[in-house]
Amino acid sequence: MNILAALASLSALITFLIHTFAGGQVVARPLLADTHLPPASKWLNYYCWHITTVLLAAMALAFAATALDARFAAFPYLLGPLALCLSALSAAIAIKAGMPPLRLPSTSLFALTGALGIAALFANPV
Repeated sequence: MNILAALASLSALITFLIHTFAGGQVVARPLLADTHLPPASKWLNYYCWHITTVLLAAMALAFAATALDARFAAFPYLLGPLALCLSALSAAIAIKAGMPPLRLPSTSLFALTGALGIAALFANPV
């Protein structure tokens, strides 16, 4: 078993749960309640919210597959750097909004998942 891939899977799963349950209350509900945004902007933002939900679930499953079966050892080559890019994007958006980067949970959660995913490559290189 690739323990680092299992930890990346756990990190992605925790991120999925935080995003879905806590984030849904704090971000998605107010977005849907907003009456000032143009409809296309509002609903595209909601669509992007769900893209993130699906991506996090897929990341958790893919890292779990890597942890359990070496045939899936290539998944972290894509998902590790992707998670780090999403962390950097989160930090950049926070900075643009005038907030500290760690104010957005996605900055640290994607960074952790990405770092564990990349570390999993060294535990079981393809």
